[in-house]
Amino acid sequence: MDIIILHNGIYHLFPVTMEMVAGEIWKDCFDLCEILRNKLAVYQTHTNTWTIGEGKFFFGCICK
Repeated sequence: MDIIILHNGIYHLFPVTMEMVAGEIWKDCFDLCEILRNKLAVYQTHTNTWTIGEGKFFFGCICK
């Protein structure tokens, strides 16, 4: 599984590591993606986006 991050207009893929999911229980890839989004990103209501820092946005996940 990879996380998709949008930064400066370019999409980047970051592999999910065991440290990122330590202690988590999930049913499927979509459930794991939601867990990671809630763990790594903050929801911004005024822009309706999930941010991971200045100019970085959580876009989604790719399940392999």
